[in-house]
Amino acid sequence: MGKESRRMHRRDVAGMIDVINSMTGEPMGHLGNLSVGGMLLIASVPLTEDALYQCRFVLPDSGENSIEVGAHVLWLDSASAPGQSWAGVRFLGLDPNTTRRLRTWCQPKQ
Repeated sequence: MGKESRRMHRRDVAGMIDVINSMTGEPMGHLGNLSVGGMLLIASVPLTEDALYQCRFVLPDSGENSIEVGAHVLWLDSASAPGQSWAGVRFLGLDPNTTRRLRTWCQPKQ
């Protein structure tokens, strides 16, 4: 594999971490990977490119403390499973505590 060229390290997510639409309380899909700046969302509902959403999810080993983020959908692509899509999402307006939690969780394992 080639060298990672992204500005922020992305951590692949093992298992299913559900992403919830905070405005409706409905599931949006689950995390594919995560960085301090955004996520790959494997969406199970239709999303709109260039739209803003408010999302929450709970990281493993964090108890019930959910992470709440503003999310800007940068791009969408069809997934191989029917009814799913991949969405590249950028986080907006993270508070310092959330940024710290994401940075700690996304650090490469030594």
